[in-house]
Amino acid sequence: MAGDSEQAASARFFNREMSWLKFNARVLEEAANLAHPLLERLRFLSISASNLDEFYMVRYAGLREQVRAGVKTVSQDGLTPREQVKLIEEAAGRLMKEQQKCYKQLRRALADEGIKVVTADKLTKSDKAWLTDTFAEKVFPILTPLAVDPAHPFPFLPNRGFALALDLQPVGAGEPMTGLVPLPAFAARFIRLPDKSDGAARYIPLERVIPLYVDRLFPGYVEQGLCLFRIVRDSDIEIDDEAEDLIREFEILLRQRRRGRIVRIKVSAQTPEELRELILREMESEPNDLVLTEGLIGLAQLSELITKERSDLQFNAFEPRYPERIREHGGNCFAAIRQKDILVHHPYESFDVVIEFLRQAALDPDVVAIKQTLYRTSANSPIVSALIEAAEAGKSVTALVEIKARFDEEANLRLARDLERAGVQVVYGFIDYKTHAKVSLVVRREGEELTTYTHFGTGNYHPITARIYTDLALFTSDPAMGRDAGRLFNYVTAYKEPPAHSPDMEKIIMSPVAMREGLLACIKAETANARAGKPSGIWAKMNSLVDRELIDALYEASRAGVPIRLVVRGICCLRPGLKGLSETIEVKSIVGRFLEHSRIVAFANGKALPSAEAKVFMSSADWMPRNLQRRVEALVPIENPTVHRQVLNQIMVANLNDNVQSWLLQADGSYVRLTPEDGEAVFDAHQYFMQTDSLSGRGSAIELNEPPRLAPKRRRDG
Repeated sequence: MAGDSEQAASARFFNREMSWLKFNARVLEEAANLAHPLLERLRFLSISASNLDEFYMVRYAGLREQVRAGVKTVSQDGLTPREQVKLIEEAAGRLMKEQQKCYKQLRRALADEGIKVVTADKLTKSDKAWLTDTFAEKVFPILTPLAVDPAHPFPFLPNRGFALALDLQPVGAGEPMTGLVPLPAFAARFIRLPDKSDGAARYIPLERVIPLYVDRLFPGYVEQGLCLFRIVRDSDIEIDDEAEDLIREFEILLRQRRRGRIVRIKVSAQTPEELRELILREMESEPNDLVLTEGLIGLAQLSELITKERSDLQFNAFEPRYPERIREHGGNCFAAIRQKDILVHHPYESFDVVIEFLRQAALDPDVVAIKQTLYRTSANSPIVSALIEAAEAGKSVTALVEIKARFDEEANLRLARDLERAGVQVVYGFIDYKTHAKVSLVVRREGEELTTYTHFGTGNYHPITARIYTDLALFTSDPAMGRDAGRLFNYVTAYKEPPAHSPDMEKIIMSPVAMREGLLACIKAETANARAGKPSGIWAKMNSLVDRELIDALYEASRAGVPIRLVVRGICCLRPGLKGLSETIEVKSIVGRFLEHSRIVAFANGKALPSAEAKVFMSSADWMPRNLQRRVEALVPIENPTVHRQVLNQIMVANLNDNVQSWLLQADGSYVRLTPEDGEAVFDAHQYFMQTDSLSGRGSAIELNEPPRLAPKRRRDG
């Protein structure tokens, strides 16, 4: 599409930031979905608020810095940073109003179910007596009341920190003053009041309690006006290219993050104007940083109200399955993998198999070496424990720890030091390139040979998120795949910066040096097939689709008549359904009980999809410039027939069939929720996978499990 004007190019793409905000609006829509249990709807509201915080901390903050610096470079859709900031502020403002409206509705519904969030005027005499004792014992000791005057400068407040500012008047003679009470980050936001005879669970927000005891915090003063406010800071961190000591550099930058520039101050709408002006002045903020909020500030913390005692208002418990084929081998992961590749589909199948794979490797005297990437993991990670155990047993253990995993840097620094103390060889990767590939490599002595067992994943080695993220985990003893995994590790460990050319991979395709080119070659092959009158098609599933070159290649394929079906959970900059450009492209987004996270791509390869001849890949990478240019990623071919059928005929077909939790992207950028048409079967992909065993882990009963019938492509006009 070379030669198109910038104006024409801008018409081909949706704005990345606005697309993300629309994704978060879809998350919020689930809070209003009456098909979900009530507390799960509250969870969706909490998630949407937390998502918006992170968006402000990184994307919006970055654009604001570009505006301050006078940057006028336009985005691929033709907008300057200033224009994007304006659009974001308008759209985010509407989203925040919808969040507050949703909270009011949920609060009434929760009260009907015996979960009440009360205000101070609803407290009974016995409540107040209990609260007085509780405040003295559990709240007062952790509060630090501060005077704000020339002798007591305004304190630093951390990112996402809350504080109460109070206009204080002396009881007798004396000067008025401003008081400040920061709310400790570790303190519970909602205090549970004693149950009444009706059994209702009643909560009161901490900021409603503190003003009741101003006389204890500021003796001799009474409150004449107050303001609850919450700040969000710029939390993106930039790496000094010349940093000689990457670890030290990160420790410094993490401290700086806590002091990042403020990008948002949310204040209660009833705040007296003098207090608003004081907060802006003392925090050296700009007027457009201030957001007046009608309702509850800090909706993300509503998750505190989701307790185990009300399981009746939550999704039915789901216990992930353990692959039957491993059980058939007496639990021996290596024996099961040696027989045939296994694909584990999280969260429907247990992450325990990944943990057990590494535990068995740590304990097996025939295992001589383990190599492992770590991008995100949990506190007290069983993966890290297995690596430590293996190192202490004398095995050669290498851990490639990515300390640039956003918001997990501190945790990764700590686990890296724990690993080093145990004798693990810890490598931190490149300064400018994140290592995002998810790979485990186990080398085992079997007779006179060394056999490699490899795990490739689309998700993180994180046992908690593995219960709510949909991801794929491929286990294989294919020697070529093992050699490629070894080359990937060597690529990161042996170079100061990525070499210009990829290592000589036999099967997998890597970024930052070859993945975009590999995907483009496959798309162009489908384009050529369509023009030659052969069957063609592209199916892909990912979190985000942003990359200009890949989008333009898909447009070219669509012009040639290639049918293209995409499942893009979040950001999508491609415009589907445009006449003469993308008429054959359908884009849908699935938002539901589980977070869609797996990345899959299938190319028809001369036969109509789905077929055994299709080229199928799984990956850790989204189709974004950062994944293709600035990250070490792996695009892994699916070759075993059973696993191929599982990924293509079962997982992809089910995602394309879903008509319960799916939204269809329109040419104008809006999303329309799919609903079953008259006579059409209802199909919920998440429910299907919860109830249906996967193919490769099914063992001897594989033929009992047939994939669902493919639904025809549909486009709604809204």
